[in-house]
Amino acid sequence: MWESILTEWASLILRWLHVVAAVGWIGSSFYFIHLDLSLKPRSDLPEGAYGDAWQVHGGGFYRIVKFLVAPARMPDELTWFKWEAYTTWLSGFALMVVVYYLDAELFLVDKSILNLTPLQAGLFSLCSLILAWLLYEGACRSGLARHELPFALGGYVFLVGLTYAFTHVLSGRGAFNQIGAIVGTIMVANVFVVIIPNQKKVIAALLAGKSPDPELGAQGKQRSVHNNYLTLPVIVLMISNHYPLLFATRYNWLIVAIVLALGPIIRHFFNERHADRKSPWWVWGVAGAGMIAIALLSAAGPREIKTGSLSTAPTFANIEAIVMSRCSMCHGAEPVWASIVTAPRGILLDQSDHIRRNARLIGRNAAWSSAMPPGNVTEMTGEERALIAAWLEAGAR
Repeated sequence: MWESILTEWASLILRWLHVVAAVGWIGSSFYFIHLDLSLKPRSDLPEGAYGDAWQVHGGGFYRIVKFLVAPARMPDELTWFKWEAYTTWLSGFALMVVVYYLDAELFLVDKSILNLTPLQAGLFSLCSLILAWLLYEGACRSGLARHELPFALGGYVFLVGLTYAFTHVLSGRGAFNQIGAIVGTIMVANVFVVIIPNQKKVIAALLAGKSPDPELGAQGKQRSVHNNYLTLPVIVLMISNHYPLLFATRYNWLIVAIVLALGPIIRHFFNERHADRKSPWWVWGVAGAGMIAIALLSAAGPREIKTGSLSTAPTFANIEAIVMSRCSMCHGAEPVWASIVTAPRGILLDQSDHIRRNARLIGRNAAWSSAMPPGNVTEMTGEERALIAAWLEAGAR
């Protein structure tokens, strides 16, 4: 019991920290992208300045000046923006360990997809995380990233390919979390490995009385732009575990592919507006079409459901037998699963009236998707899911 309580509290604290840090990081990132695009060259700028912007906030006026490489002398005070990113990743990885690695048989493994042990699933997750970042970093350092459009298209295909592979190795929930963790790791590594070290090199050159290398700033800017376009997809991926019709349906990998495309497209709209260029209103048509496509794909149901095998209409007795044998060990007054102390979300499915009251939730998680049982630990069959779907279609009586 105490182990479960401590795990639950650790999950809450880490999730809270992760969200707060991410708000700070994403907020500052969006702000600086907006600032960078809105800078204007003027005649009264200091030597070496690229442009400035006037802004108003909180009852005061601000004038922000950007130097293309660095000012002529080192300022007395300098604010660094890095701990928001580092804290986001550290808390996120710790949360992944607590939720996905320690409870891998529930959230990382799906026996109906691949019968991995928790250790195998954890090692696969960790190794693929490291390997994916190394491949991205190698591609950037090779000079491929200088060709922006081919690099972006290649990166998109790479991430979609990874997603397809993950959905055929891990659970849907685990696959979505894994691709989100890879994107997040790439973004934080851009800050830790390139942006901050390059800024420190510029400062070291200033202190030594030398002219900083302009390429250092260009490299940092390039990685910052990558982060800007990856932000919206990673947010969707990180909240997707609350939406079973996204991660636990037949075409979940295609849903991720659409999300990975829509995020950068939407950011393009705001970037163009921030730069005072013509607003690309077509973006919202594409975004709307993408959302409709996701809705249609999410309605396809889980992979293994077999509606054609039903010879007669299901009765409530059929449904009660399925729920009692597949769901009630967790969703009961006294759960029998070792790591679960109380019924998840307070939903009880151990009596007839409880099953009827939660019929649509059962459908969303166990018939229209395969989110429950988590990891399919109780081995619910496709025929059983089809029975539940048919019962709901008939009015859940």
